[in-house]
Amino acid sequence: MNEGPAGAGMPSGETAEDQPAPAAAPWSAAAPGSASEPASASVGLVQEALAAIHALFAAGSAAQYLGEPVSQAGHSLRTAACAVATGAAPTLVAAALLHDVGHMLDHDSAAALARAEDIRHEDTGAAWLARWFGPEVTEPVRLHVAAKRYLCVMDPGYYDRLSPVSRRTLTMQGGPFEGDELAAFQALPHADAAAAVRRWDDAGKDPAAVIAPLAAYDDLLAGLIREPR
Repeated sequence: MNEGPAGAGMPSGETAEDQPAPAAAPWSAAAPGSASEPASASVGLVQEALAAIHALFAAGSAAQYLGEPVSQAGHSLRTAACAVATGAAPTLVAAALLHDVGHMLDHDSAAALARAEDIRHEDTGAAWLARWFGPEVTEPVRLHVAAKRYLCVMDPGYYDRLSPVSRRTLTMQGGPFEGDELAAFQALPHADAAAAVRRWDDAGKDPAAVIAPLAAYDDLLAGLIREPR
């Protein structure tokens, strides 16, 4: 999804950290990748990753998506909340939370949208995240745009539920899949995960949604960070 100019039309009082966390997180106890499992990375690497993610979200709390009543960071937190509400695995919650970091990294997104230029934020984001996370997180991020093109074919009502901005970017991103593109996407190991993240992405724009602050996901993310290979 594409963000707009920083601060433009920001929902009153919204920040990435201002809403309470849920009473209990579904990745507590013994969920795969939870903080109850031994960390797969050094303390320094975990601290580096979390600091970088928090810095991006802090900047993203002041940047709004074009035509959407939520901030850049608020959208990502809402997308993660949608994943949590379905009882998704920690890797998918992380992918939902981090799916748009490519937009947060690229300060030209709004201007690129005005130029009808696809900045391929999914590739930028996945490459950035690969320093700390495995393909169970990075591949749904990399494929969430392709998943939009896929769902437009597989779900007859999907296109009609897209926001105006998502419809516009769909054209820039190649439109619904055609020919061999559909089968190629379906054959990918993380295609279903990417489609799930995409649906949460589309649902993560409700300004009235109750969302947890980014810090509520720190333990989940820490449990998924691993040393570079």
